[in-house]
Amino acid sequence: MRKTLSAIAILATLFTGTAISKEASSEKQAKTSAEFRQALLQLVRSNMGPLGGMAKGQIPYDADAMQKYGLRIEQLGMMMPDYFETDTRKFSIKTEAADDIWENMADFNAKAQDMVDAAKSLQSVAAAGDEAKFRAAIGSVGSTCKACHDKYKTD
Repeated sequence: MRKTLSAIAILATLFTGTAISKEASSEKQAKTSAEFRQALLQLVRSNMGPLGGMAKGQIPYDADAMQKYGLRIEQLGMMMPDYFETDTRKFSIKTEAADDIWENMADFNAKAQDMVDAAKSLQSVAAAGDEAKFRAAIGSVGSTCKACHDKYKTD
């Protein structure tokens, strides 16, 4: 029984490791962490902008561009858990990150994974050249951004 419980504890640690945050050890580290998070989110924004323009008909449909932006968003989404891992709440720094991120890290990481999955789907739609589905695929990526902002971004 002890061996079974030990094995379960080890496996739980392995599979929840990315859901645990670490506290910033200095104000400098907290500030740097926040700056990196903001830079990552700006990159997401810069790739969502053209997609939003396509979805609204302001930019012509371009499957190659959709694939490129989708791949970038997928990669950036995979970085989210790493860049939000450092809990900066202990220090007074400029950030729009809500405290709930570090209180609900597993949910935050799941939302980042939702963005990754939606970005992969967008790439599939673009690769198939399916113009009838591209707006919905872009909308799915955008809705993952909104879901995270609604819960984890302060105003």
